[in-house]
Amino acid sequence: MTPNLPKTELKRVVIVGAGFGGLVLARKLSQRSDVQIVLVDKNNYHQFQPLFYQVAMAGLEPSSISFPLRKVFQSKKNVHIRVTDVKHIHTETNVIETGLGMIEYDYLVLATGADTNFFGMKNIIENAMPMKSVSEALAIRNRMLQNFEEALSTQSLEERLGLMNVVIVGGGPTGVEIAGTLAEMKRHILPKDYPELNFDSMQIYLYESSPAVLEVMSKEASVKAKEYLTDLGVNLRLGMRITDFDGKYAYTNTGDRLRTNNLIWAAGVKANGIDGIPTEAYGRGGRIKVNRFNQVEGVTNVFAIGDLALMTEEKYPNGHPQLAQPAMQQGELLAKNFVKLLKGQEMQPFTYKDLGSMATVGRNLAVVDLPFWKFQGFFAWVTWMFVHLISIVGVKNRLLIFINWLWNYVTYDQSLRLIIKPKILKEREDVPEKETV
Repeated sequence: MTPNLPKTELKRVVIVGAGFGGLVLARKLSQRSDVQIVLVDKNNYHQFQPLFYQVAMAGLEPSSISFPLRKVFQSKKNVHIRVTDVKHIHTETNVIETGLGMIEYDYLVLATGADTNFFGMKNIIENAMPMKSVSEALAIRNRMLQNFEEALSTQSLEERLGLMNVVIVGGGPTGVEIAGTLAEMKRHILPKDYPELNFDSMQIYLYESSPAVLEVMSKEASVKAKEYLTDLGVNLRLGMRITDFDGKYAYTNTGDRLRTNNLIWAAGVKANGIDGIPTEAYGRGGRIKVNRFNQVEGVTNVFAIGDLALMTEEKYPNGHPQLAQPAMQQGELLAKNFVKLLKGQEMQPFTYKDLGSMATVGRNLAVVDLPFWKFQGFFAWVTWMFVHLISIVGVKNRLLIFINWLWNYVTYDQSLRLIIKPKILKEREDVPEKETV
């Protein structure tokens, strides 16, 4: 098996990763006829990360926040998509080693994003539930619903509580959104689905090592989010840490032991590095150091954007926040800079424009920080929905999500609580030959 890419005189830009930054870059470059684009990703779809939690909490189907890459580039003859993983970069020969074979490049862009950071805690790696992909979000949905089914049949009160209680680690936007959504499910949905269970005994804990939730946002947003979560019945444990989890009990740095089978880890991220990048180019959090043109330190024709890139500005001495906006802005500018490169012109340095941040806590409850205005409550919730809706790839996906949200708002319910257990197929034993193309 080989990547089987057509030979051409055009400059080849290989983009690894079809997240926010990689997709924006590929779409911009695809409008030109003077470059060949190879988009490499381990999935054949783009996934909208800000709504993973709604898949995990059975509010949306995975397909509504995922969009096939081949659909995006159907009419673009200069875009070639290969679904595989990248194993190594050979910067001295301008080749990347993939699961399909070797791919040559003139310019390489790394946009592999970030993954869950468990900070080396072995038991938590093995037993906690992360949420950095659609498949992981679906796994959380399956696990949670299956545990409620098992709780119906268990005779032990302690075991039943363990199956129902949930501990969420991380008080950033993801942790807050999961906690708020789960609290609303506990109040409005789960008692109707499982009338034999006593949901008054179900406990939802949110652990955050800093003294506030949404610490990355404004003080007003943090205070209001704390108020919303408390009113929803979430047990906030601020300034405390989960230090261990064996699948049955979660242990804290204060000596507490919590009975739970469900620990959702949303406490940190680390960049998805790739073998072959010089060791000295790696910085804090595994991010790759880049200059203001997104060029990797020490390698002029390799670029990194988004969560993976560690670019310093005067306002961001530790790098840009690992959010969608920096990735998209870097992807857009890099597309323009590639045109300048091809024309032998001077590239434009990147400057991040902070458009604001937001988080939703529950029905009619959200917080929004804009550069010129900070607000909370119902209008913030509507703003959050509008911004996320227009950011989704595909008209059909936007329509499906809007219908789901509208139905959920009117009925307080969804009908997506399905336990879907994938069948694991055996891998082929034959190992194909690999070539460089």
